[in-house]
Amino acid sequence: MNALLEELKEKLISLLNLSDIRPENFDENAQLVGGELGIDSIDVLEMVVMVEKDYGVVINNQEIGKEVFSSLASLARYIESHRKMA
Repeated sequence: MNALLEELKEKLISLLNLSDIRPENFDENAQLVGGELGIDSIDVLEMVVMVEKDYGVVINNQEIGKEVFSSLASLARYIESHRKMA
């Protein structure tokens, strides 16, 4: 899962234009949405699309989404447990 965490850090920094954050400084347990990173609902939509496109994992329920996007670690766990095995 460490490889997935590192990959997600890179993707989110790029996707959300978090130019002042470096992957090694991205706290995977910190609050993702509404926290210090300034991630809002529009950013969440972008992340949902990225997760579905890149990992084949659908997040189509707002309550599940709140849990999944609570931290980078929770997002990685959700992807790991729901992605389609090739």
